[in-house]
Amino acid sequence: MENQQDNGRFELAFGKINYILMAVGLVLLALGYILLSGGGSDSPDTFNPAMFDARRLVWSPILIVLGFVVEIVAIMYKKK
Repeated sequence: MENQQDNGRFELAFGKINYILMAVGLVLLALGYILLSGGGSDSPDTFNPAMFDARRLVWSPILIVLGFVVEIVAIMYKKK
């Protein structure tokens, strides 16, 4: 058993900081996707300019990419 310590307890694959970073990354991803949603029109014949709002074109993709970066860092981070 590779992950077994001397006292018979098992060690988790990630540390506490890794799980905190993963939670932060998931929150950023969820917030980005929530900001991305909406902006549709009730009728297909009318144009809704909210579809091209800065919230959907700028902030949402930034949060999504930042969320993925935080997730990668959370997986790769190893305590010294």
